[in-house]
Amino acid sequence: MAEYINVTTLNLLAKQVLEQCEPLNNLIVCGEVSNFTRHYKSGHCYFTLKDENAAIKCVMFRDKARLLGFAPENGMLVLAYGRATLYERDGAFQLYCDYMRPFGAGAAQMAFDALKKKLSAEGLFDADHKRPLPPMPQCIGLVTSKTGAALQDVIHIITRRWPMVKLLLAPVSVQGLEAEKSIVDGIRRLDADPRPDIILITRGGGSKEDLWVFNSERIARAAYACKKPVVSAVGHETDTTIADYAADLRAPTPSAAAELAVFEIQDLLGRLEEYHAKLNRELQQQIAQKRQGLKLYENKLSYLNPKSQIEEKKQHYESIQIRLESAMKTRILTSRQELRLYIERMKGLSPLDKLNQGFSYVENEAHKAVTSISQVKSGETLLIQVSDGTIEARSIGTKQVERGVFDDTGFETKRNTDDRRSF
Repeated sequence: MAEYINVTTLNLLAKQVLEQCEPLNNLIVCGEVSNFTRHYKSGHCYFTLKDENAAIKCVMFRDKARLLGFAPENGMLVLAYGRATLYERDGAFQLYCDYMRPFGAGAAQMAFDALKKKLSAEGLFDADHKRPLPPMPQCIGLVTSKTGAALQDVIHIITRRWPMVKLLLAPVSVQGLEAEKSIVDGIRRLDADPRPDIILITRGGGSKEDLWVFNSERIARAAYACKKPVVSAVGHETDTTIADYAADLRAPTPSAAAELAVFEIQDLLGRLEEYHAKLNRELQQQIAQKRQGLKLYENKLSYLNPKSQIEEKKQHYESIQIRLESAMKTRILTSRQELRLYIERMKGLSPLDKLNQGFSYVENEAHKAVTSISQVKSGETLLIQVSDGTIEARSIGTKQVERGVFDDTGFETKRNTDDRRSF
């Protein structure tokens, strides 16, 4: 019995054969749209392309469909870019569409779109590769015809806006059979020359056929490989070439390219004036702030200055001294008054004062004070001290008398009948 395969394997083999066929992997198919449907959930587009003799089912997935620049409609003639393959589940031969546009521009436009798609897929148009222009170039390289009006426009505008810049011309043919090679060689010569800071590729307006040379793949790759920033300005504002996409910057016209390449010197001078005024204002503000801060530090240092602190302490001590002297004077006066009182009181207790008042001081022969009649014997000699001298007397007897008792102040406090004194 012969070997067999199942349907799944068959469809898989067919799909692999189709995917390995290079012509089927990079197709541009022209046909009329029919049965167009956009799935409401997934966003995928399903439709059929047909001509008068055949039809093929097509699928455009959501990520590709979002990039459509128009709304496909049934009956519309389009160009579909994609690859042919087999849907394994249904065994359906279909076209996976990556890009689609309305058809009508002719074979030249198809070639343009195909080349654009190819170079874009290779990354020649990526924004990450675009280099910024130097703000103040010293030399600009020009790739253009030496007899064209574009050259004169560029020279006039650049020398007016930025007169100190140098221009380096690489004269090329911009149309004819030799134009492609001439432009590529001009780009490469200027890129190898160390003088230019920017390379400007330009020509004036013309028909699409006149500008078609700038859709060359070789020119696009030469511009992409350039180590210096490239500005492309070909034709009029509405004209766009492959060179424009490959350049770092696209200008709508040669005159616009000249304006983009250099500063306007008057604008620069105006900016410098503004910067000068702004800098002066900021400088004055900073000076004022620094002066204010310096004044604060000066006041702080003045407060912390040892001399100031000494003067402050000296003033404090002088105040204390004044208060101390005042307190001492007050204390002295008070003490003097108290002393006078004590003196007056002591006068009353002084023996001399008592003697001056008529009192006397009596001693016996042993020079002991006689304070009681019991200390005196009959016939004993007594010494009586008075204010102006001493009297010698002899005791002939004693007599006891009753007298009041006086305290230190001289006032009688009580009576004691037992108190006896001799006289």
